[in-house]
Amino acid sequence: MAGTKGKQTVRDMVLSLGFIGVVAGFIYIFVPHDDKAPDLPRVDYTVELSTARRAATYPVAAPEGLPDTWKATSVRFRGDKFDAWHLGFNAPDGQYVGVEQSAQKPSAFIDSASQGAKETKATQRIGDRTWQRYEGGRYDALVLKDKGSTTVVAGTGSFAQLTKMAEALETS
Repeated sequence: MAGTKGKQTVRDMVLSLGFIGVVAGFIYIFVPHDDKAPDLPRVDYTVELSTARRAATYPVAAPEGLPDTWKATSVRFRGDKFDAWHLGFNAPDGQYVGVEQSAQKPSAFIDSASQGAKETKATQRIGDRTWQRYEGGRYDALVLKDKGSTTVVAGTGSFAQLTKMAEALETS
């Protein structure tokens, strides 16, 4: 009797595992799963921009003339946090490009806004200003230090995309 009971237990376990495998396969095949990133809604940042331009201690920058394929996805102004301005975009290829400005101490602000990117020796002339290039594991960045504020254009986008954003920035 003891020998038969042990064989039934092993057989029952194998049958149970087989049943679980069939159910898991069914779920995997017939339950939809999407690996694409969700489509982020476009945000209108005109009210926040107007507020920031009235309240900030420095000229607040925002892009003008970017094609509609650049989609604004996030915006905020924090007057209590060194007049911190943020405007995030999805570039046409789905990469992220953000504009960050603040009156905070440049070294701390740049580290935070660029997600820890490090300064390189490369600079880039955009319009009549010279921007410093930063490279990092997560974000690359272009940095402009002005009197009273620092502007960081950073994200997962290429330097060409970061440059396009920096070229479009206006402080009117």
